[in-house]
Amino acid sequence: MTATNHNQIPKVSIVIPAYNTATLIPDCLNSVLAQTYKDFEAIVVNDGSPDTPELEKALAQYLNRIIYIKQENKRAAGARNTAIRRARGEFLAFLDSDDIWFPEHLASQMRLFEKDPRLDMVYSDSLVIGDPKHQWKFMDRCPSHGEATFSALVVERCQIPISTVVVRKTAIVKAGLFDESLARCDDYDMWLRTAFCGAKIAYRRNLQARLSGERPGSLGQSRAKMSEAYWMILDKAKRTLSVSESERALIIKRAAEIRAVYLFEEAKQQLQNRRFTKAKELLTEANRHFRWVRVSLAVVGLSVAPRATCRVISLWSRIRNGV
Repeated sequence: MTATNHNQIPKVSIVIPAYNTATLIPDCLNSVLAQTYKDFEAIVVNDGSPDTPELEKALAQYLNRIIYIKQENKRAAGARNTAIRRARGEFLAFLDSDDIWFPEHLASQMRLFEKDPRLDMVYSDSLVIGDPKHQWKFMDRCPSHGEATFSALVVERCQIPISTVVVRKTAIVKAGLFDESLARCDDYDMWLRTAFCGAKIAYRRNLQARLSGERPGSLGQSRAKMSEAYWMILDKAKRTLSVSESERALIIKRAAEIRAVYLFEEAKQQLQNRRFTKAKELLTEANRHFRWVRVSLAVVGLSVAPRATCRVISLWSRIRNGV
């Protein structure tokens, strides 16, 4: 089958949620159609996007080569679940509509399954572009070391960029699909549950995709929200998965670390807003976990010279990098 044939059952179903990316989705779809591996269908889900007129205008030239679904907003998890339920392929390949694949991506990932039929899920390295002047390799900052197991995902020894994932549909269904109640990081929750349900995961260090980075101006708040989301997902895993005692201990330890990171990031936001008392409370609570002298000094500084302490805001980036 090729991307233009809707009658034959495809090997791979490509899942593309679309929200406010009308200007970016042509590049995304062009990268899909440029794949050297052709046995796929591409499913684009318009997730109640506010730019629907522009999005549908951009999609018009692709409608004979994609499956287009329009729904009320259900966030990324809901859009992905809609596509998964519609998917006919044995494998699912995820791609966000502001990201692109390099031409050999699908072929490279499918070769891994051919080489080891026991595999359930694979991912790869990618190039991340935020500020147009700066780009970096995903695995340089978010490394993967050793086997990608449930425990490795808990402690983030292995970290997975969703737009490089190809996975057996049965593994995602077995794990219960994406959690639509989560506002963010639903992919991390999905991989945790997939691994916990026994999926065998592998990865490549090849650069196989280009990902969009964080938008300017949202970095600090985004870090706080991401940390909060990771902490809550770990707490959810502890409550809802039948983990062993050793896994539970690992989750509790990592959740405490992530919660401390969240408190640090929230403190930074409070400092920027000149809410010194609240920042001091957050730092004090966070430092019960890390017990760093420099943070203790910052707490004292906020009591006696809050504005001067605020001028050493560069301290916080060093705190974050040390976690």
